[in-house]
Amino acid sequence: MNVQVKNGTQHIESLRDERVIYVGGKIVHDVTTDPAFRNSVKSSARLYDLQADPDYIVALTFKSPTSGGQVSRAWQIPKNYDETVTRRKALVTWAETHCGFMGRSPDHLASALSGQYVGMDRWEAYDPKFAKNFSDYFHYARDNDLFLTYVIINPQIDRSKEASEQQDEDVIMRVVDEDSEGLTVRGAKMMGTSSVMANEVFVANLQPLRPNEEKYAVSFAVPMNIKGLKILSRKSFEASAESEFDNPLSSRYDENDAVIYFDDVKVPWERVFVNQNVDMARGQFHDTPGHIYQNYQAQIRLMVKLKFLAGLAKKTAEIIGTIKLPPVQGMLGKLASDAAAVEAFVYGMEASGEEVNGAWIPNKHLLYSAQVFTQELYAGFVNSVRELAGGALIMLPSSVNDYSIEDAAKIIDKTQSASVGTPRDRVKFFKMAWDALGSEFASRHAHYEAFYAGAQFVTRGNSFRTYGWDSATDLVDQQLSSYTLEGSLSMNKKGV
Repeated sequence: MNVQVKNGTQHIESLRDERVIYVGGKIVHDVTTDPAFRNSVKSSARLYDLQADPDYIVALTFKSPTSGGQVSRAWQIPKNYDETVTRRKALVTWAETHCGFMGRSPDHLASALSGQYVGMDRWEAYDPKFAKNFSDYFHYARDNDLFLTYVIINPQIDRSKEASEQQDEDVIMRVVDEDSEGLTVRGAKMMGTSSVMANEVFVANLQPLRPNEEKYAVSFAVPMNIKGLKILSRKSFEASAESEFDNPLSSRYDENDAVIYFDDVKVPWERVFVNQNVDMARGQFHDTPGHIYQNYQAQIRLMVKLKFLAGLAKKTAEIIGTIKLPPVQGMLGKLASDAAAVEAFVYGMEASGEEVNGAWIPNKHLLYSAQVFTQELYAGFVNSVRELAGGALIMLPSSVNDYSIEDAAKIIDKTQSASVGTPRDRVKFFKMAWDALGSEFASRHAHYEAFYAGAQFVTRGNSFRTYGWDSATDLVDQQLSSYTLEGSLSMNKKGV
């Protein structure tokens, strides 16, 4: 199939744009070469190389309705259940390259914007001019197969106060000026996960705003290198990795998180989608399928991640020789059941979805139920795998360099014998297991899986609002109406 598809080389080149990133006491302008980011950038590029592989083009890409070019299936808006399954299989293939550890890979924002695009009637009802801006941008991002990130949460600051009540009014991003050219915004947003390797940032506000907080209620998209945009990275786990052998996951899949500060950034009108409107700031997520699509993608990714962790658990038991013990098999059976439950949630929300505006939308209550379930599941899942491993996770050589010392290498090989495989196979495996389960990188992932969709009261609230309570209470009322107090007394008098 001789077609042009965005590849990894093109993606890496697109990131050489002089963006401004602060990390480790220095300013980084080229993420493709800096030790804090370069390996993760290569991992993101591999996603594009995979879709450009002739063996995968059909499975991973589709023809854009606007440009006619082949782009990632993450941008595809499926018209029915079968197309939904085809798209999901493509997302699974991408997630399997990083085993679910890159939560904000390109398919996440592509999914979010695709869901919002399905709700164009809501955009039109808000304002036809801004609806056209959003539609044009969606086509532009899709046709160029952009890697997008988003910042849709305000800095935590003082949560006892609303956005408009903060002492420093420049801390939360807001509109500070408006003229014929566009809006000027100033302040911070978070969490810019994967911003270091994205082409552009989509800015919005998922948190509820009050009627007097219109200046915060904006939505737009700008390139990562726009004048005044500054990225404040958290600690780079990649930069701290001893080596690929010692830290095979954190050295390659640390997608990074960041605070993004808008230092009087000028946003052109054609890139503005919501302008100081509290209702539409909320509506672009919840009155369209946007919130459903973005979190559906997240569950697909997590499904793959749990499968990887289940594989770690089984190989752990095989390597240390406990696989035949009934209690161990019981623990593995529980992990397998939990992993399969998440997979069942994904398949179920697809099969019980519905058609909206010509698009197939996954069942939103099953989606929100899955989020409630997995928020509580992940920490326990990881802990169970750690319990199976015990001391094997920490009784490891300090570094791959220890093998360069002949005497140390002999001792390592003697003390790292395994039930299956060589001693060095065992060390290699448990180095990866520790990176997934116990390292600083792993701790970040435990926190991410607990909060990426919001606090538990948020996900439980979504579940509460979307459950079919009427049919549930109808069952109760049906039974209540099938007997009466008077009837029971009458039957008792007759001796029945």
